[in-house]
This record gives sequence, C-alpha cells and structure tokens, in this order.
Amino acid sequence: MNRPAIRELHTMAEFESVCLLFARIWGTEPDTAPVSAEIMRALSHAGNYIAGAHEDGHLVGASVGFFGEPTGITLHSHITGTAMGRGIGLALKLHQRQWALDRGLKRITWTYDPLIRRNAHFNLTKLGARPEEYLPSFYGAMDDAINGGDESDRVLTAWDLTTPLDTHARDSAAATLPAGAVQGIRNRDGRPELGTLDEEFILIDLPDDIEALRRTDPAAARSWRLAVRHVLGDLLAEGARVTGFHDRRRYVVHRTPAGGLPPLSTRSHQ
Repeated sequence: MNRPAIRELHTMAEFESVCLLFARIWGTEPDTAPVSAEIMRALSHAGNYIAGAHEDGHLVGASVGFFGEPTGITLHSHITGTAMGRGIGLALKLHQRQWALDRGLKRITWTYDPLIRRNAHFNLTKLGARPEEYLPSFYGAMDDAINGGDESDRVLTAWDLTTPLDTHARDSAAATLPAGAVQGIRNRDGRPELGTLDEEFILIDLPDDIEALRRTDPAAARSWRLAVRHVLGDLLAEGARVTGFHDRRRYVVHRTPAGGLPPLSTRSHQ
C-alpha cells in the first residue's frame, strides 16, 4: 500500500475539509468541530503547522500545531485526527517532526487521553514520547463520540527530537518489565483495583476500551478516570517518570529513589 501524501495546508477550502474530517472522527456537527477553519487560517498565516494527509486525492488525516514554550524550542501539536489504520498517523507525526527540525526546534509536545490504550501505545512505544504532566479535566466535560461527556483528563507528553528515531525503536523493542515492579492499578474484571505505590517501579493497567465503557457503563468509566488521575497524577507530580507502555495495556512508572520513597499509597484515592 502506498504511503499517504503529506503536505502543508493554506487555503480556506482545505481548512473546511479538515473541519469535516474532524467532525466525522469526533462525532460532532461540522460547525462544532474541534477546531474551526478560521482558527486554522489564522494559525497557518502566522507560520504555524497545519498539514493534511491525502490518499488518492482524498483527505484522510490532518494535524494542527503552533509554537509553544520554551520559545524557539517547542512545537505544540494541538490536534491530530486520522482514518483508522494504514499508518496515516505515523506519517503525519514524521512529517511534523521534520517540519519542526527544519525550523531548529528540539521537541514537540501534545496532550492525549491517558485512558485510551492505542494512543498510549502509539505515543510511548512507536514514537518514544514521554508523559511529563497530568492535567485533570483539561478541556472540561466533552460531549462527543470519543469523550462521551466525561471529564477531559489529559497527559502532557513531550517528544525529544534530539534523539534519533531508531534509538526510540530500539528502546521500545527492548522494553521489559523491571524486576520488582508492583501493580499500582490492576485491571480486575474490567474495574480498577488499587495496589501498592511504595516501590521503585509501578505498573498502571488501563481498561480494555474506555470509549466503549463511557457509552455502556459511565460509572465504571468514571472509576477508571479517578483511579488513573490520582495514581498516575500523584506519581508524575512527585517527579516520577513514565518509562514505557508494556504489552499495549499498562504504564511502567519509575519513582526516583533519591531521598527515599514516601508512602503514596497512604493518600486518598476516592
């Protein structure tokens, strides 16, 4: 299968096509798509990143980004949406990476829903990006087909552009569970079960399909969001690092041992 053609977008007609694509992906009306054609026009004119992926002349993916902090170092990728499969998302991110490198940037940041397993696998394993900060209800409640009215917890993730891509691939391929790793959250029959947080390496399971759970069992979906918010959020706030995503289903978190390991498990997780 041919790789999609990726190019920057500049016209209102192109931006309106992106709105229609995003509306289909997020399950909204075109006039309430996640980003408007007018905003994309302004961002593009100011020199920011707006790109589309095309197959046989049809738009199948798009990405919108703008310069962020620290100034002159970072591109913030605000939104990327693609048709499922076929490597479109990876092609867009590689195009975005080269665009940033051509402008002397050193990292790309973006946010993603930490409960969606395929996104975590793509970001951490395929790209080698790493979460830096947990952002509770970052956009408030979002009533679309993906978020289902749930609060929009996000993880701010950074992609180091100074590290060669093949290094990320080697690190991901060699990733194994660290000796002595313990379950901070375990997926127990579809529900989160809290474990211990007092060891150096913590594993955080995710639900099998949080998007389906939001439709079929909102209470269970909420219990997952709160559990991951408190456990992963507390660990990141403490200074712990997410080092990988094991078996497409669990975060691997490394707590810095310097100065000892405080008993986070004594905190409330209600």
